Amino acid sequence: MSEGLYQKVTDITEEYMGPATERFLIRHIMYHLNKSPQELTDDDIPTLIEWTRATLGLLTEDRDIIDEYVLKMSKLSRSHQ
Repeated sequence: MSEGLYQKVTDITEEYMGPATERFLIRHIMYHLNKSPQELTDDDIPTLIEWTRATLGLLTEDRDIIDEYVLKMSKLSRSHQ
């Protein structure tokens, strides 16, 4: 269980998705990962990245922004291992 990990994911994602971030993440974690945000683990980050990447692709055509998000999230996952 890592509430700290969830908070870091929220902080990174909020840079790209703004004030709707927490509601977005909670729904995606609960629906796609079948767990609560507090149960988020490093192993969940790749799946979360893919779902968020798809959503960001709907919000922006700027591939650099999307790639930057993916890089930050990937580094976050590696730093918790």
